[in-house]
Amino acid sequence: MTVNSTRWRNIAGRVALPLLLAVAFVLYTGFLDGNPGVASSAWADRPWHLFANALPGLMLAFLLLVLTRRAWLSFGVAFMVQGAVLAVSAIKMKNLGSPLLPADFRMVGQLKNGGLHLLGGYLPSSPLPYLAILGTIGLIAIVARFEPALFARRTHGRRLITGLTLFALIGTLLAGVPAWSKMYNKDRLGMQPWSAASNAGYNGVVTTIMQFRLQNAGKKEKADPAEAEQFIAATGGDLRQHMAEAATNGRQTPDIVIVQSESFFDPSVIRGIEQEDFAPNLHRLAEHASTGQLHVPTFGGGTIRTEFEVLTGLSLRYFPTMQFPYLQMQAGVMPGMVRVLRSHGYETIAVHGNDAGFWNRTAAFRSLGFDRFVSQPDFPKGFRKDGEYMADSAMTDEIMSQLKNDGPPRFVFAISMEAHGPYDKSVNIDTKERDAIPVPDGISDDAKLQLRNYIYHMRHADAELGRLAELLKQRERPTLLLFYGDHLPALTETYAKAGFTNGRDMLTQTVPYILIDAHEDGPAPVKTDLASWMLPGKLLEQAGVHDDAYFALTQVVGGQLAALTHAPDAREAPEDAGLKFTDTSMRNVAMLRMKRKLDPLVAKYAQPDPNLVARQPGEAEEAAASGAGQ
Repeated sequence: MTVNSTRWRNIAGRVALPLLLAVAFVLYTGFLDGNPGVASSAWADRPWHLFANALPGLMLAFLLLVLTRRAWLSFGVAFMVQGAVLAVSAIKMKNLGSPLLPADFRMVGQLKNGGLHLLGGYLPSSPLPYLAILGTIGLIAIVARFEPALFARRTHGRRLITGLTLFALIGTLLAGVPAWSKMYNKDRLGMQPWSAASNAGYNGVVTTIMQFRLQNAGKKEKADPAEAEQFIAATGGDLRQHMAEAATNGRQTPDIVIVQSESFFDPSVIRGIEQEDFAPNLHRLAEHASTGQLHVPTFGGGTIRTEFEVLTGLSLRYFPTMQFPYLQMQAGVMPGMVRVLRSHGYETIAVHGNDAGFWNRTAAFRSLGFDRFVSQPDFPKGFRKDGEYMADSAMTDEIMSQLKNDGPPRFVFAISMEAHGPYDKSVNIDTKERDAIPVPDGISDDAKLQLRNYIYHMRHADAELGRLAELLKQRERPTLLLFYGDHLPALTETYAKAGFTNGRDMLTQTVPYILIDAHEDGPAPVKTDLASWMLPGKLLEQAGVHDDAYFALTQVVGGQLAALTHAPDAREAPEDAGLKFTDTSMRNVAMLRMKRKLDPLVAKYAQPDPNLVARQPGEAEEAAASGAGQ
């Protein structure tokens, strides 16, 4: 009896330790998560929410326990992994107002492509967090060395079966297998799909990652060609008239320059500094140019979302699972503005003062049709830096070096870097100039520093807009210059405390765009607000390129849809029946365009350009087209 009693006490002890550690893990996750809906103090009222938020980490801990047979070691490693995920989410939340989401994990593959330097700038500068991490690793190492095994090595297959089961459960969860939707069901836990930040506040960071991973599990969006054809036919009269009017623009073929200016917007829309003129060149040039406000599909980051819309004319609103398009694009030929210009004899060049591989731009630009990609290593050695990154003045110089007065017309798409965050750094800048910048009252000293650093660089972007416009005006060849901001900078505290003069929130705020005809020999300027996916259609028509019916369609129906473009985390505005019909129809059209199945539906509306000079595809493009099934 004594022997059996001792044996059962040993078994109870071995079972009790992992269970107690599991309870501690759930409470620890709630404490570290910091969101009120899953706080440790809410365990009595919302135990299922706390458990769901900790479940992936718990499964990892038990898998490690099966492998190592050491409870403290296994849960210690799981604690660290869970802590790292929540810490990264907190950094993202602080800077971008959004928690970690499934698509963000694609960034891991970009760390080797210049991403480590770029994203590393957002990490804490204090050594204390890193010392704490080293201390935790050291403690885990000590535990691994001295902790005794909790159970025998040989368990007659039970360890193997349990380990494989846990591995399969974790694998299917990470893969987004639809069955997991029952665990993270929105009816069981609640879900606010329109706002990841609000959802995290209610359900926790990990549950939010899982819910957003699973919300489209097992669903495949398919275009409805019949509905798209019906919509195009209903719009046919307006489309024909628009294309006929565009065809009257018989101007001399211009060179085209696009500047996508990092985080550029007019800070005078912030309350407290509305009387300041931070963009004098933008305002001066706007008097004789097409200009307006631009609705963009991102906030604080995600440059390639706006970039993708501008280069393709496709609204990411219609591709909700494509968070980072260049990382999710299928290899092959991507239709868009670049290929249209190639077909008109343009040499197409991308210019960016950063690593070519970051955001997968090397492959993406090849699919989009660029002939050349000039990245940071291709710039002159010793290029000027202003702040952490290449100065906008160096980019202006490179743009001008790519434009020639002979040979084929050129399209130069330039992506700036100078005004990129984070904005709490003060290296390579004129601090006296920076400190003289006015900022609103009522925000913290840290927020004032970040706003001043941003405006310091933003004013340089405005100055370079003025310089570039003047240089293009002096050229022999006619040139179009399109300049726009890709998104607002991540200055979340300033926006939250000061607010905006137009009453919008930071997720629906717009950025300026301006389209300058250097010689003023094209159509008259027009003042209108657009969405970023409408820009290529407008630019092509200004350049006298008018034979692509899809881009013409974006101009015919885009005006009523423009304001629907906003950051993914913004609350959706209500749509009436007519707007919803147009929105749904354009979704079908966009999906067909992406798959290169739209042309037969719009062929009868196209008006071939007699001056079209088709470019012969190179070997790389032929290979891409072959791979895409052309």
